[in-house]
Amino acid sequence: MAVARPTTLVLRALGLGDLLVAVPALRGLRSAHPGDRLVLAAPAPLAPLTALIGAVDAVLPATGLDSPLPARLSPPPSLAVNLHGAGPQSTRALLALKPDRVWAYAHPELPEVDGPRWRDREHERLRWCRLLAAYGVGADPDDLDLAVPDEPPPVAGAVVVHPGAAYGSRRWPAGRFAAVAAALRRAGHRVVVTGSAAERELATGVAVRAGLPPAAVLAGRTGLLELAALIAAARLVLCGDTGVAHLATGYRTPSVLLFGPTPPAEWGPPDREGQVVLWKGSGPGETFADSPDPALLELGVPEVLAAASRALELTDDDRQGRLSVTVASQ
Repeated sequence: MAVARPTTLVLRALGLGDLLVAVPALRGLRSAHPGDRLVLAAPAPLAPLTALIGAVDAVLPATGLDSPLPARLSPPPSLAVNLHGAGPQSTRALLALKPDRVWAYAHPELPEVDGPRWRDREHERLRWCRLLAAYGVGADPDDLDLAVPDEPPPVAGAVVVHPGAAYGSRRWPAGRFAAVAAALRRAGHRVVVTGSAAERELATGVAVRAGLPPAAVLAGRTGLLELAALIAAARLVLCGDTGVAHLATGYRTPSVLLFGPTPPAEWGPPDREGQVVLWKGSGPGETFADSPDPALLELGVPEVLAAASRALELTDDDRQGRLSVTVASQ
């Protein structure tokens, strides 16, 4: 009779950007436990993207912590790893599955979990690598490259403008996105506007004001793998602090990333050629506010357009070389 592989269960029941900053930690766990079945508890829509990471065997659908984790693991996990938050709720969700071991940050309400101490304002990539290091597992916080999907991109070589974000605090004004998009269109670049189905009205408004044709609006028309293929093949990505920004980082695509209210020191990309981070804040703002953060409003159209022009100076030969490195590294 075949012996079942041990299961390592990782909790990261958050969004796209949250998944992508956890890639180094996921790869560290895969290297440390090559014989385990690595199951990621995360939102089901993100499952297709996990194939591009090369570390996850299966996704256990889970979104947030409002409901208990689905108890679909039999036998219980040999190891449960909390890459979700500081606890105690997230750690309790894992303890409820009766794993043999739990790796998590320490919390005074859970004295049975002997983990390292949580640090506020730590970069998210470094935070989870530090957690693993406390248990003897190494992970490279800059190991963020993603495999390119097999799906062809909807458009190749486009300037991708992504005006949406999960919270209003992270949304640079639509009129400013449109002004930059219009200038790039006049300069001869093919510009497309992306977003979710719920952001299609926003994307259409940006496209109309920028003088773009209806076909340039891709919001609500791409699946997650198509979006990844689009970003991988793009000449430039312009967006706020969103999941799309982390896709651009994963493909080393030239990008202009507009930060506010969260500082790039906590969520920004590594310092790489062609990825421009713009930030005018002095500290964290109100993440869940409905209106754009003041630091974001400090960024004007001329400054963002100039940054986009600089990022576009990355030659096509350099771009192809970077994609080749990304694919070969998987």
